[in-house]
Amino acid sequence: MNSKTILFGGSGLLGPIILEKYPDIISVGRSPLPDYIKNKHISIPDLNDLSVLDSLDFDKVIFLIGSSNHHQINTLACMGIDYNVTPLKKALFYLQKRKLKKFICFTTILLYDVDKMKLPVDETQPIQPYVNDYIFSKYQSEEVIRFYADTVPSIIVRFSNIYGPSKLVRPDLVPTLIQDLLRKDEVTVWNTKPVRDFLYLDDAAEAIVKLLETEHTGPVNLGTGTSVSVARVVEILERISGKKIIDLNKNVSGPMNFQCDISLIKRLTGWEPKHTLEEGLQLTYERMKQWE
Repeated sequence: MNSKTILFGGSGLLGPIILEKYPDIISVGRSPLPDYIKNKHISIPDLNDLSVLDSLDFDKVIFLIGSSNHHQINTLACMGIDYNVTPLKKALFYLQKRKLKKFICFTTILLYDVDKMKLPVDETQPIQPYVNDYIFSKYQSEEVIRFYADTVPSIIVRFSNIYGPSKLVRPDLVPTLIQDLLRKDEVTVWNTKPVRDFLYLDDAAEAIVKLLETEHTGPVNLGTGTSVSVARVVEILERISGKKIIDLNKNVSGPMNFQCDISLIKRLTGWEPKHTLEEGLQLTYERMKQWE
């Protein structure tokens, strides 16, 4: 990796992991980086004016600006558009003139049609973008990418459930549970029945950087290719923390059983995840405990 790669959105869940792992990547964005990240950072107050990048030599972009807070997005009329679509459109409007080798952005495996999917789910399976505002905003993001397909060679990473250490308060299952385990006496989870594909952030970061070097364009699933229940995640975190997690047995959205087919990314890059679920959860817990 060299400094000809820039990353928008380095203060979220995944950005700090990529920047810490690849110190030559240049951060670009409005928010300051976490204090432990030492990468070069270029402050951009407004995506409507990216002229500060005119003199910067780069040819690859990782675009992480957006929101995965589907609970909130689904209760507000335009939050999905404002956070997931408009920033992407503004960035690509500028980047279309830069002759990039690769642009990578991120949507979700929730786009796949629950009623038609066959496990494991590959990139050719049908999507259903009209389930809720969050999924619709991710679909619109993919349409923006297609609009610029002739000028910006892009990969759309469709994420499974990613997890890892974070100082942010987010809706993601694992960081939320760990924050609660470290801060509260009583810890709850909505439902332990769903089966998901959980990918550790460090593995995700490696996969993304490898994708930058490929000639591929279009959607790519990113997960582990295996599925585990939320109950298994809870069991491991209970053992690590020594605390009990109470199952509230609430209704939850999304597929009750999901597994990514990751044969495409394996074929493109040779990548495969290195961390087991137990290892990833242990590393996440230890890092977040240090931050408390």
